[in-house]
Amino acid sequence: MIDYFYFKGEHPRLGSLDVCPFVPVQNVSMDVCVQCAKEFGSLLADKLKVPVFLYGFASSTDYRSSVPQIRNGEYEGLKEKLADPRWKPDFGPAEFVPIWGATIVGARDFLIAYNVNLISTKEQAHRIALNIRESGRGPLKPGRLKKVQAVGWYTEEANIAQVSTNISDSNESPLHIVYEEVLKDAKELSLPVVGSQVVGLVPLQAMLDAATYYIEKENLFVINEDQKIRLVIERLGLNSVGCFNPKEKIIEYIIKKNTTGPLLSGSLGNFITSIGSRTSSPGGGSASAAVAAIGAALGCMGGFLTYGSKKFESLDSTMRRLISQFNDIYKDLLPLIDKDTDAFNGYIGAIKLPSSTQEEKDRREKAMQTELLKAIEIPLTIMRISDQCWNPFLELAHCCNVRVISDVQTGSRSLEAGIWGAYYNVVINLKSVTDEEFKKETLQEINTRVESAQYNCQQILKVLGARTEFSVDSGS
Repeated sequence: MIDYFYFKGEHPRLGSLDVCPFVPVQNVSMDVCVQCAKEFGSLLADKLKVPVFLYGFASSTDYRSSVPQIRNGEYEGLKEKLADPRWKPDFGPAEFVPIWGATIVGARDFLIAYNVNLISTKEQAHRIALNIRESGRGPLKPGRLKKVQAVGWYTEEANIAQVSTNISDSNESPLHIVYEEVLKDAKELSLPVVGSQVVGLVPLQAMLDAATYYIEKENLFVINEDQKIRLVIERLGLNSVGCFNPKEKIIEYIIKKNTTGPLLSGSLGNFITSIGSRTSSPGGGSASAAVAAIGAALGCMGGFLTYGSKKFESLDSTMRRLISQFNDIYKDLLPLIDKDTDAFNGYIGAIKLPSSTQEEKDRREKAMQTELLKAIEIPLTIMRISDQCWNPFLELAHCCNVRVISDVQTGSRSLEAGIWGAYYNVVINLKSVTDEEFKKETLQEINTRVESAQYNCQQILKVLGARTEFSVDSGS
């Protein structure tokens, strides 16, 4: 354990265990984190006889709800602070424990600890920190970025200065904006920025938001997630002080959050085998989602094999747009492969509920109708998402590389087949729905969408059939 009576350091601190936050990462609410913070704070104070302060969502007092408020005065001013009744700890004795100090325990959203590197003095880095941090230079001179705490310091180990920040809400002040604001001030002071550093972990969305920013700013074409992450690492210079390994730094990659179900995460062979087995699921709904997704993916392929070719260079901007549309559509369809099977199984589970008494019969009927609507919603969603593909397909058909015509033809037919399959799955489930108004509205929608699929597919095949190697139809 650190003996704080002898400890000296660069970072502001209050005690040996300075801050202990509980953060909702996956499948847990903030209320649960607040309860954990209070239980841990109480246990820590009881076992070690040390003062503990609550912060964030666990705090009930405005003037001591943030870490900087509680940490103000730091370890050296703690003895005097504890003598003030306003600073009575939430748990533990209001006594100064020299060897320990005090601990701050709380519940908060994910905080990104992020440093921007400068070749400068500590004072110059701190001047920039004052400019950007929310508290600025005091109430009369607030900084530019909300939900950002910042300080300037010098790290002897790396021989550079840093604007060290804590971003408590990356939606309010995204990672890349913090970097760009520091870069802006550094340029005004003629100071070189030499990369940046994520301390601890970073949410995947913060990295993807940064990728989107630079893609739009520089008119880049990057679709794959791993390439987007690589772009951000390069633009922010995240390898400048140590190695930024996405598998060790991005929280979703560490916890290996599985966003796909067993069908999608398994092999294609196993999926087809499971369809061909003597079970009711996976069945036509999951197959429809897969076929429609394959159709959209073939459109994506057709765009990619046209993009970047010298012969079709004039179409690059068009292909960028179309590829992005196809990519989004097939990725939205993929999760529905498992969701359809899950919905069907939910309905079967409702059918199997006990029905001995009238009360049980009523409960079973209500559950069946609820699960039936879910079983209809998935194939209906397949139709709605797939319907977005027709305009991109028709545009692609007029100008794609002639060598991918057969792939685009297969893609449009696959998309149509997926929509037809989803149509039949909606129809068969509608028969058991008791809400007549819902049945009428849904039938009208799916009939319109299946007719649209039939018409659009024929139009696309007609255009593709008329194409030759030396003619690129403008579509006009």
